[in-house]
Amino acid sequence: MSRVGKKPVNIPADIKVTVDGSVLKFAKGKIEESYNVDSRVGFELSAGSIAFKSANGVKCANALWGTTQKNVSNIVEGLTTGFSVELELVGVGYKANVAGRQLVLELGYSHNIKYDIPDGIEIVCPKPTSIIVKGHSKKLVGDVVALIKTYRKVEPYKGKGVIRVGDFVYRKEGKKK
Repeated sequence: MSRVGKKPVNIPADIKVTVDGSVLKFAKGKIEESYNVDSRVGFELSAGSIAFKSANGVKCANALWGTTQKNVSNIVEGLTTGFSVELELVGVGYKANVAGRQLVLELGYSHNIKYDIPDGIEIVCPKPTSIIVKGHSKKLVGDVVALIKTYRKVEPYKGKGVIRVGDFVYRKEGKKK
């Protein structure tokens, strides 16, 4: 049984919510997000909150109940405060900068990596070795961060690569004589 699904999602006054069949649409200013609610999960929109309930006692419906509540909660949180992730470039000569709508990465290859920044994402480089990814969609921010990290995975012997700030890097011991 889901404990997450039992909590209603509070909707701030500046976010407009509309229901179109089983689709919840959220709007704040020019930003619009929508979420398609599964048929096994019911929802009730009241003044200032959305409550979800499992349509039947099936185990899969209970799992979807909590997932739906958390996904809608993330949409509301993204529209109110947004999400941000900070990455750090560890390695000699590793640099990053933003040129227009492109992130240019120097990661020790013979060429620079140019990444086109998608709509809904803002990337800032306060230092040459630091990247901050911001956006209103938690999924989109996570996808962008995961893609940037794949350009130079963390090497376990020296700890070089693109690292999310706060993540633990497992270090291996080198060769012994």
